[in-house]
Amino acid sequence: MRKIVPVAVVFGAVWLWQHLRGPGTQPEASVAQPTSLFASGTDGQTTAFSCDGRQYCSQMISCAEATYFLQRCPDVKMDGNHDGVPCERQWCGTR
Repeated sequence: MRKIVPVAVVFGAVWLWQHLRGPGTQPEASVAQPTSLFASGTDGQTTAFSCDGRQYCSQMISCAEATYFLQRCPDVKMDGNHDGVPCERQWCGTR
């Protein structure tokens, strides 16, 4: 009986806290997970790209990687003129 009372008090406190917060303060059910993609690199080997926090062209190793990051990753800074082509000076310039 001694163990049941503290457990009941904790559950009651949690329930009360959740109901007093109100409906608009519930946390989101899903958390964004890093995305990844396997693609063939220029050397013919398979390369894995993933959103890992890199944001700049100087952190990329190819046009394919920069394009992946621009299309799928948050907060990238690789398309200064907003034309959809990343890293035009370093990797994806016109030919």
